[in-house]
Formats: sequence, C-alpha cells, structure tokens
Amino acid sequence: MSSDALKTGELQNAGEALKIGVLISGGGTNLQKIIDEIAAGALNIEIVLVLSSRPDAYGLVRAAEAGIPTMSLNRDVYQDPDVANELIATEMKRAGAEYIVMAGYMRLIGEAVFAAYPDRVINLHPALLPSFPGAHGIQDAFEAGVKVTGVTVHFANEVYDEGPIIAQRAVPILESDTLETLEARVHEAEYEIYPWVLRHLAAGDISITPERTVRIANAD
Repeated sequence: MSSDALKTGELQNAGEALKIGVLISGGGTNLQKIIDEIAAGALNIEIVLVLSSRPDAYGLVRAAEAGIPTMSLNRDVYQDPDVANELIATEMKRAGAEYIVMAGYMRLIGEAVFAAYPDRVINLHPALLPSFPGAHGIQDAFEAGVKVTGVTVHFANEVYDEGPIIAQRAVPILESDTLETLEARVHEAEYEIYPWVLRHLAAGDISITPERTVRIANAD
C-alpha cells in the first residue's frame, strides 16, 4: 500500500470475490444489474446481504430469487435512527460484508455505519454532484433548465450526498425530453457506471488520497 493513498478493495485475498452488502428501499433495478453482472462473470463480487428499509421493496424479491440473504427493517425501527444504524452495521458485519453499497437506499446513514465501514460505504446519486443533491436529483436538474446532468458514484460520509467522488457520467438534457424520458436515460447511465466502479473496486484499483480525492488505476 502506498504511503500517499489509502488503497481500497484490498480486504479480500487475491482472486477472492469482494464481499458487499447492499442497501435498498425500492425496486432494486441497480441491484438487479449488479446481480446480472456477477452471474455473467463480469464482477468478482459476492453479495452477502441485501437489507431494505421497507419490507415491501421489490428488490428483496430480486435478491431472494438470486439466492441472496435478505433482511428488512420497518418504520418502527427507524423511530430511533441510532438503533437502526447500529443494527445495519451489526448485520452487515455478521454477514461478512467488506463494503456497503447503496442502491436506491432512501434513508440517512448514521455514525454507527460509518464507524464500522470507514471509507467503505458507496452511494450512487442521479445527478452530477455537488449539483442537485437530495432525493429528487433528476427532477431538480430537469426543472432548473440545465443542459447536462448525469450520475455520480461516491464514497458516502456523514454529510448527505457528499464524500469523495469516484466517478461521474454526463447525461445531456435534450430539448425533446420529458421528465420521464430523462429519468430513463439517467437510469441507463446508472446501470453502466455502477458495475464499472464495482469492477475496479474489486480489483483494488481505487485509492483515496490524503487530499480526499479518488484515484482509479487501470481505468478503461
């Protein structure tokens, strides 16, 4: 490991699949893309747990069909966010997750999770951060009239939609776009960029510098 950068993706032994836990809240389309890439042999990753903030999230069905262990929390648990985050950290550790990957998780991550997984929580946001943070990134960009939006993959921290940016992909906003057509193209960009980042993460190519920027070796 170099002295000027924190190498990530190195917890697994050479050749072993990187173990991740995935947090979801809804349909799990990005989760499905990751599952499909693993099944195709394109990702050296094992999903050890899918945890949902909603018991009725369809992503849980996708995970179960792929033979992945699942767990769901409910509103009662989230009445005390500290309790919820302690539970998430505990269950992810118990499952053997080396990283936590958020894929449409609509709750705030708390201190207990970041303490258990420092610089090992990854989020996907549907806009080009730092522009248009928050839960409605696509709609906010569309209504602002900007000509370009996109997607961002970043290491999450205690500040919502902040943390070192790993990768971004631009998506033009066309004159003919409706919110629905823009959403579809942004999601297509998500399905491309998230597996790309996870592939490099599993290969140990991603580093965080002391200046809190991200380097990616062997970027293609």
